[in-house]
Amino acid sequence: MTHILAGVDTGGTFTDIVLFQQGRLRVHKVLSTPHDPSRAILDGLGQLDAMGNLQVLVHGSTVATNAVLERKGVLTGLITTSGFRDVLEIGRQTRSKLYDLRVQNTPPLVPRSRRMEVVERLNERGEVLTPLDENSLEHALQGLQEADVEAVAVVLLFSFANPEHEKRVAQATRETGMYVSASCEVLPEFREYERTSTVVLNAYVGPLIDRYLGRLEQALPKETVLRIMQSNGGSISSTMARREAARTLLSGPAAGAVGAAFIARASDISQIIALDIGGTSTDVSLVDGGITETTDGKVAGYPTKLPMIDIHTVGAGGGSIAWFDLGGALRVGPTSAGADPGPAAYGHGGTEATVTDAHVVLGRLIPDAFLGGTMHLDTQRALEVVSPIAQRLKASVEQAALGIIRIANANMEAAIRVISVERGLDPRHFTLVAFGGAGPLHACELASALCIPRVLIPATPGVLSALGMLVADTLKDYVRTVMVLIEDAEDVISSTLAALEEQGRADLSREGVTADNLIIEHSLDLRYVGQSYELTIPFVGDTLQAANQFHAAHERRFGYNDPNERVQVVNVRLKARGIVNPPVLERQAIIAGAVAEPVITRRVIFPSGDSPVAYEVPIYERASLQPGAAFSGPAIITQYDTTTVVPPAWSVQVDAVGSLIIEITQEQQKEHIHGRPD
Repeated sequence: MTHILAGVDTGGTFTDIVLFQQGRLRVHKVLSTPHDPSRAILDGLGQLDAMGNLQVLVHGSTVATNAVLERKGVLTGLITTSGFRDVLEIGRQTRSKLYDLRVQNTPPLVPRSRRMEVVERLNERGEVLTPLDENSLEHALQGLQEADVEAVAVVLLFSFANPEHEKRVAQATRETGMYVSASCEVLPEFREYERTSTVVLNAYVGPLIDRYLGRLEQALPKETVLRIMQSNGGSISSTMARREAARTLLSGPAAGAVGAAFIARASDISQIIALDIGGTSTDVSLVDGGITETTDGKVAGYPTKLPMIDIHTVGAGGGSIAWFDLGGALRVGPTSAGADPGPAAYGHGGTEATVTDAHVVLGRLIPDAFLGGTMHLDTQRALEVVSPIAQRLKASVEQAALGIIRIANANMEAAIRVISVERGLDPRHFTLVAFGGAGPLHACELASALCIPRVLIPATPGVLSALGMLVADTLKDYVRTVMVLIEDAEDVISSTLAALEEQGRADLSREGVTADNLIIEHSLDLRYVGQSYELTIPFVGDTLQAANQFHAAHERRFGYNDPNERVQVVNVRLKARGIVNPPVLERQAIIAGAVAEPVITRRVIFPSGDSPVAYEVPIYERASLQPGAAFSGPAIITQYDTTTVVPPAWSVQVDAVGSLIIEITQEQQKEHIHGRPD
């Protein structure tokens, strides 16, 4: 019997499945079933005849994400320290749009009527100032039960320093039968507003994830191990995901970054910018030897301090709609045509020009080759919706289409700058790994604008997130707030790390990770005394070395440092990583002199300065390109899940794992070397 490993990414339109069996990868797509995402998973696995031998299923779930975006979580309550029930509404007193007089704050997930107080108080060192009053706890629980609350977030002041009061409140709440999310279990870290927001998010989606994963576990074979992708790029057991559901809020985009890093390593590339362009949004992340993380994320406007891959998202994708603002300037996005009706070229009733329609007008999308020929694009409808844009611009239809693409590219380019140039990193040292349905359409033009000399297109860009789930390590993050000067911190750091390591080893042991496959990583959140933000620095046991690394990191990130200023240790962090044995991509011999034969040629428009220029462009089928095949642009490469556009002055080569390596020609390379990415 041959065991099967499966990675599954549930999206809004399609559910992507990647199977690894007998050294080979198989990919499959089925329509998603939003009412019950598990239905599409089971149907897809059944169509692949994979249920019988399924050993491990790693799943990226959008259940938590969609519940927050659509505000369809469970009825949630909050228990907090007396006097602090309004923390969720007070927030940080910052305005999302500084000069907008009509800006509206995001309403809290728990209204004031379901926010209960208990009488108790600790100081910042965890010392008891006011003992927990049991009568106030009983009154709070009674109020939540009368409100028919299903889940409760428990967040008491300074519980990260002493969790005893919070544990008692959580225990009493669980005895009522309600789902409980306690901050001392989910996020024992300082910053009251962000901690409260994170724990409320966990309670808000927890019962939904619990029920969903329970149904999925029941439907899978008993011997199948179900694992869930986290926002931090690692997987956890379904049992842990049901308890800490907020860790899955960005599992899909995180898996894409992991998959991009995996594919790049197979091509011996370690520095990448991952570009995931879908129908509505573009997700970008950066890998500089290792994947970049953050603990300052937001989901639908709600802060979360749980570690997640640092992904920047903008509302620009294939379905983004072109429109004119009040000043008469052409804009693209963030509003999208979505899947229904979709772009006008889909023929489903769309009436507004989108990025996809612009590509059709320019000849970059082949009407008869879209989705492997299973869907025909209507060129005439695309021309009809782009024409009013052209008339208002007093330009040709081709110029208008190029303008739409340029503006969409500018939005995507800005997102890439946020995670590279604005953080002191030069994009000229990176390779752009493009995936998603629209990533390969825009990759080369974005690379050219940012002076990135190389683009990598994976063999199956449309299902890369599912592949990322298959190769993700088992990962668990732990944190404790200590608040101590670094010169006085050695004993505190040592004892805290020892406690966290014991917890990490025990948790991963329960997940089946053996000691031989376990790696423990230490880090510290450091800041100058008086600052309100920290930088996370790897810690190898030497506080002086950590301080020096902090000074250097501060210089890189903010442009200055002060070695004479005192450094404070804010948080101690530990990452317990269970190393998986990822599938090994099949490598094929490079065929010297392999010839790439186009199937047809067609007229395609590319810009030359500000003017559109028509080229007779060869069209290649991706499946026919053998390792070693090489050709120059302009060219179009079609496959089932995407279309790759190779502009003039770029050349293509197929490597041993089937990835397309697209590089700028030497003449253009000279301009890039002397160019400025900023």
